[in-house]
Amino acid sequence: MAKTLQEQLAPWRAEIDRIDESILALLNERAQAALAVGKVKQNYDAEDAILKPEREAMIVRRLQGVNKGPFTADSVQAVWGQIISACRGLESVLRVACLGPQGSFSEQAGYEHFGHFISNVYCDSFDEVFRSVEAGQADVGIVPVENSTEGAVNRTLDLLLNSPLKVLGEHSVNIHHNLLTKSGNLDGVTKVMAHPQALAQCQSWLMRNHPELSREPASSNAEAARLASEQDDVAAIASISAAMVWGLSVVEKGIQDDPHNRTRFLTIGNIEPLASGRDKTSIILAVPNKSGAVYDMLSPLAKHGVSMTRFESRPARTGQWEYYFYVDLQGHKDEPAMQQALAELKQTVAFFKILGSYPAQ
Repeated sequence: MAKTLQEQLAPWRAEIDRIDESILALLNERAQAALAVGKVKQNYDAEDAILKPEREAMIVRRLQGVNKGPFTADSVQAVWGQIISACRGLESVLRVACLGPQGSFSEQAGYEHFGHFISNVYCDSFDEVFRSVEAGQADVGIVPVENSTEGAVNRTLDLLLNSPLKVLGEHSVNIHHNLLTKSGNLDGVTKVMAHPQALAQCQSWLMRNHPELSREPASSNAEAARLASEQDDVAAIASISAAMVWGLSVVEKGIQDDPHNRTRFLTIGNIEPLASGRDKTSIILAVPNKSGAVYDMLSPLAKHGVSMTRFESRPARTGQWEYYFYVDLQGHKDEPAMQQALAELKQTVAFFKILGSYPAQ
């Protein structure tokens, strides 16, 4: 007599239960080892940071390198990111400043980058994110720096210029915008609210489908969702997580103009990561206002074989048509070729600031 479906599944389910118990035992072993590492560090340096971006990146990359599947590299990243976060949280819960309220893409980026075993410090603006970390109210912060549709987030660039904080990591998030209301329809709705970047990323869709709705900026998409939860005449552009947090229903999913819309976030703090083997270095430069100055600025990079991955200009606001240049380079600032290139560069430019070296995503 043929076995039933449940009878055929039973031994495999028992095997999964056995493996899960083995995994749990190993996770507890790992947690004990992590706690032991923390105690050793305390004996040598009480100020040693709990967060070690280069070590965490190296752990995940090594496992991805030895992985034989069918687990994917992305799955390794996702699972071990949470394991590392949970073990880190046993020593100290990381306080992460991000643009709030709950349900923002900054919050999502923080969870994806640092794991879920963190304590969020919700801020009303990017300025407050920087201030919270500088004042010690948060250990690290996370801010958007560029979008694949709208380009640089200028306020973040300005804050990086003047802040003493270092860039210690990066994380890119797929951005899916959704039109949300309390009712799930647009009855009685007269305006749509979102962060200005989100409004810009959805402007063509809004013009084609709902030109009658006025558009009003909010401090964040999550704040727009909060307002929509209180006001019947407001629709918000925000994430599905924001809809869940604020009790909203989806009118239309995926309204961003670019289906491949992505935002790159930077993590900021007082940590200076060591080399991880695959890193980036972010710098800010300004050159004298003279012929050939930009060419002279780039020459040391070419001479020492240092590659650029990003080159962004921002007005210096002097009224003299002068600019700051935001440059991302491949490599860590402590690598010999990078050291030589940066030393020569510093002698060439009018302004030089290293924002930080950090593991590349």
